[in-house]
Amino acid sequence: MGEKKKKIVKTIKVNADECNGCRACEVICSAFHSLPKYSGNNPARSRIRVVREPLTDIYVPVFAGEYTAAECAGRDKYVIDGKEYEECAFCRASCPSRDEFKEPDSGLPLKCDMCEGEEEPLCVKWCLVDALTYEEREEEEEEEESPEEMEIGLEALANKYGLDKITESLARMSMSKRG
Repeated sequence: MGEKKKKIVKTIKVNADECNGCRACEVICSAFHSLPKYSGNNPARSRIRVVREPLTDIYVPVFAGEYTAAECAGRDKYVIDGKEYEECAFCRASCPSRDEFKEPDSGLPLKCDMCEGEEEPLCVKWCLVDALTYEEREEEEEEEESPEEMEIGLEALANKYGLDKITESLARMSMSKRG
């Protein structure tokens, strides 16, 4: 049995009823995560996206979650104000069957990092209608080991380009660092 420890859980609460679909959250997220910071803006690189249905005034912000190496079996349908949506529309995962929450150039999975280093996530700061609010709470949880982000990224690259190519690239990189 793992050891219990207290942990601060940071969450972003989404109130879809307040969202007006402005997509400012997507803009600031992609700008914050561009290299160098704020040097560009591409909503495809954003770790939040707004599912939009402007004609019926439905907007639902969805945050990028964990990467999953396999497609889920669920293909449930949701009906909201008479419009039918597939389960994938609101899914937070980056998976092999869709392009959402993947870096457009490399295909690496994206995950919301709560704008690490900032006082609160910038999407919350930029949301003028308070559809996004930041909350912190303390929870007890059992410690368990999870794969590091680098491992997940390397696995995604290996799946896309093959392990041999990754190994060759790492070898070239280490040789250029030495010389």
